[in-house]
Amino acid sequence: MKDELLRGIASPDDVKKLPPEQLCELCSEIRDCLITTVSQNGGHLASSLGAVELTVALHRSFSSPTDAILFDVGHQSYTHKLLTGRYDCFSTLRQENGLSGFMRPDESQHDPFITGHSSNSISAAYGIYKAKALRGEPGTAVAVIGDGAMTGGMAYEALNNAGSEKSKFIVVLNDNKMSISRNVGAMAKYLNRIRSRVGYHSFKNWLNRFLNKVPLFGKPLRDRLFSSKTMLKNAIYHSNIFEGLGFNYFGPVDGHDIKAMENLFSIAKNQNRPALIHVVTVKGKGYPFAESQPNLYHGVSAFDVQSGTSGHSDEDYSSVVGQTLCQMAESDGTVCAITAAMTSGTGLTEFASTYKDRFFDVGIAEEHAVTFSAGLAKGGMKPYFVVYSSFLQRGFDQVIHDAAIGGFDVRLCIDRAGVVGEDGETHQGLFDAAYLSLIPGVTIWSPASFDELKGMLFRTLSAKGVTAVRYPRGGQGDNACFCDTGAAADWFYPGHQTLVITYGRLSGGALEAVRQNAQSSLLKLNRIHPIDDALIKEIATYERVLFFEEGIRDGGIGEQLATRLLEQNSRCAFSLYAIDRFVPCAKTKAVLSHWGLDQESVMKALEGVKP
Repeated sequence: MKDELLRGIASPDDVKKLPPEQLCELCSEIRDCLITTVSQNGGHLASSLGAVELTVALHRSFSSPTDAILFDVGHQSYTHKLLTGRYDCFSTLRQENGLSGFMRPDESQHDPFITGHSSNSISAAYGIYKAKALRGEPGTAVAVIGDGAMTGGMAYEALNNAGSEKSKFIVVLNDNKMSISRNVGAMAKYLNRIRSRVGYHSFKNWLNRFLNKVPLFGKPLRDRLFSSKTMLKNAIYHSNIFEGLGFNYFGPVDGHDIKAMENLFSIAKNQNRPALIHVVTVKGKGYPFAESQPNLYHGVSAFDVQSGTSGHSDEDYSSVVGQTLCQMAESDGTVCAITAAMTSGTGLTEFASTYKDRFFDVGIAEEHAVTFSAGLAKGGMKPYFVVYSSFLQRGFDQVIHDAAIGGFDVRLCIDRAGVVGEDGETHQGLFDAAYLSLIPGVTIWSPASFDELKGMLFRTLSAKGVTAVRYPRGGQGDNACFCDTGAAADWFYPGHQTLVITYGRLSGGALEAVRQNAQSSLLKLNRIHPIDDALIKEIATYERVLFFEEGIRDGGIGEQLATRLLEQNSRCAFSLYAIDRFVPCAKTKAVLSHWGLDQESVMKALEGVKP
């Protein structure tokens, strides 16, 4: 891998010093580094490859950290890391104690804000900009947001706020026609219309030159036209939504033409009005496999660079959900599937192609997805909103207000529940069981195997109210032994005085630990909320209860069960093993071991040794 130029980049100042003729080589070295590193560590490849020239142009035009540059979501910030002094440790990307796959302020002064979830960059960057202005500090703030993230309502709340006053605040719209899946909806169509128009700035420059040459009335006419940007733009094409929100709109510009972007950035940062620069890029650029199938190379595990294959084709919980929903939809014409821009990631590709009229990709809009599902339920349909656990957090109010209070039969399929590993703090699915169980009337199921997942999904067809089925990332592993019994809980080796309780992915390790300890029993919860009073009374008869939970401790299922036992005046010795803080990047196995949740830890706990 060539890295002569990259090795010389210790800060963005070094990027500015490079002559223009070396920038193409720099971008080539960056792409080689991205492909090599992600092929070994996994990560977000296609989005990073598409933003290489854009990031170079940003760091040549602005002065980080004086000018705060904030990448929405952060999975397109890999090049930013390479240009801000992190090349030497880039090989640790997404590794335990290594570089985060997203922006992290504790990692570098050039990362102004934690990013991981979509559509928050404009809000955060505008807040940073206003703080600079109020404190009299130099510099501006630049929010770099993808067109996929522009389907999130929070982005428009921020645009509405930021466009209301004169400022030098800047938004860069990185338009690659994709989020994770291909973008859908009215905004995608709208941006396509903008891309297809004659370039406004090219026409403006030509008109300026032409009028300057016209004798007598040329210059007065030019001054008259250019005194009103609105007049000129309306003469070329109707003003767009961004202009209507108070932004100077520049573009669209080729997001792989560094000089063209530098020119627009220079114009934008010298105006006393918020600006939006529309940059058009190719997701996956420079790696043929990623260019042709950008959705498959959005977030990838380790893969072979030459063939593009990862070798990971095992069935996982996501694919089982997709297959099962297709089976349900075949026999029940009211079954619908909803996703928030995650068709392939949540296993819904087959459903989307087979049942097009009952499949809804609403864009990155989890709040809308929940309420839309409630509306479908009100109309007599059976909606299944399939969503990552960490992304459902944004729909918490809607679950309460629009689904639960109304008693609508909304079904939540919660993917990536529990520890997800290398994506770190922003993506761990630790909170769904705790916050959903606080809502009256919500039922939560947690399968330990594919067989149980299928059975639970079919049972939700007749469920009332809000029902959630939560399942982890990846395959079932050693849990394949668990079969769907239809029961709310299953007992293993009952009758001893020490009881281990757990649910979901931890069940296999817990069962093996109990098998090796002749004095213990296992209670595997299938329906983790609500837990029947009769079951609580039975648990209360044990002398010692150990609860292992792959989720947040405070407010979690284990803590709620402990409270219920106290209400029964139980004298059992209760120990709760769960997670009590944000979990950083590390492999899932290492995380479970660290928090005392793996098989070895359960065995130690049974022996009286603190895991």
